[in-house]
Amino acid sequence: MQLINKYLPEYSFKEVHFCNVKADASSVIEAAAEYQPHNDRFFRSMIGLRELPMRIGSRLRGKKSNKSLPFGLHNFVMLEKQDGAGLAYGLVGQFWRPDFGLIAIPDGDTFRHFNSSGIAKLILSFSATLQHDGTTRLVTETRVFCPDLVCRLKFAPYWYLIRPVSGIIRGRILNDIKKRAS
Repeated sequence: MQLINKYLPEYSFKEVHFCNVKADASSVIEAAAEYQPHNDRFFRSMIGLRELPMRIGSRLRGKKSNKSLPFGLHNFVMLEKQDGAGLAYGLVGQFWRPDFGLIAIPDGDTFRHFNSSGIAKLILSFSATLQHDGTTRLVTETRVFCPDLVCRLKFAPYWYLIRPVSGIIRGRILNDIKKRAS
């Protein structure tokens, strides 16, 4: 069973991207696990733009932003890693809010069983499959589960706004992993 189906079989939104890598599946998953988005200037710029309303709001209220580090993979919990097969990260929150409305979760079991109205669950997964030509197909899939209509209605505009940029970021992630694994 793929990790994404284990941790989030039902979902409201999804996005899938892939590439072929001239490396074995274990090397590809290791490269995915080592990926650090803060090294990508485009990623940093887009996250800075995304966090701008939160930072401006904090300044207008005369407070220093309570968010010290920009959003990144450190906000996710690693749900599970299967050597040579897959890797999954999870995130829980109200992503449409300026501060992302994140709720800390300690592990995959907590993520799987988390269910609270108005709060979305997001999974970011990587899977690696050996192809007939000897390359490895690397797939990254993002799924978001919104447990109720109100949550879906709040999340949908945010999703359609960020999705084009998210697609560009996913492509850049795949290219970086491909370079590191090859």
